[in-house]
Amino acid sequence: MSDTRMPDLTVGSYVEMLAGSDPAPGGGSAAALAGALAAASGEMVGNFTVGKKKYADVESEIREHMSAIGDIRAELIEITHADVEAYSIVRDAYGLPKRGDIIKAARDELIQTALRGAAEVPLELARCTHRLSTHLPPLAAKGNRNLISDVGVAARLCQAAFDCARLNVEVNLALLDDVEFAMRAGTELRVMGEAVRATCERVFADVMAAVTRKQD
Repeated sequence: MSDTRMPDLTVGSYVEMLAGSDPAPGGGSAAALAGALAAASGEMVGNFTVGKKKYADVESEIREHMSAIGDIRAELIEITHADVEAYSIVRDAYGLPKRGDIIKAARDELIQTALRGAAEVPLELARCTHRLSTHLPPLAAKGNRNLISDVGVAARLCQAAFDCARLNVEVNLALLDDVEFAMRAGTELRVMGEAVRATCERVFADVMAAVTRKQD
C-alpha cells in the first residue's frame, strides 16, 4: 500500500486502487465512502432548500441538520483512510516472527491490540451512519420536493454503509479474545442496526411513494 491518503485521491484513482491487488483500501474504506456519499446527498437537498422562499419556514431547522450532516461527512471521509491504516497494523502484527515463547506471546498481544483497533474503526463508522440516519426523515418531509429522490438515495446508501460497517466489525470481533468488548460492541451494533434499518426503510418508502406515479 502506498502512503497516499484515501481522501486525497480522485474518484477514479480510488476506485482503481479498490479494484487492485492490494487488500487495502477494502470493504471498510468503501463503506465509509458510501456513508460520505449518503451524507453529501442529504446535504445537497438541504442546499436546495435553504434560501428558497417556499421553504422559509423550515430554513432554520434544515440548516441545523445540514451542519450536523456536514460534520458527519467529514468524519466519514477520514474513516476511508483510517480503515486502511487499521488494516495495515493488523497485517504487520500477523507478519511478526512466531519463534520463541516470549516472542510469540508478544506477537499474540500485538495482534489482539491490532484487531481491536480494526474493529473500532468500522464501529465508529456504524455510529456515524446511525447519527446520519436521524437527519434524513426531516429532509424527506420538509426538504425541497424537487430533490426528494436524493433523500431516498441517501437513505439507501446510509443503510448499506451501516450494514457493511457491521460486517467489518463482526469479522474482527470473531478473532478477539476480549469477550467483554466483543459483547458490548455486538450489543451496540444490534441496537443501532434496528434503528438505522427502521429509519432508512421508512424514509425510502416515503420517498418512493412520493415519486411514484399513482396508477388509475
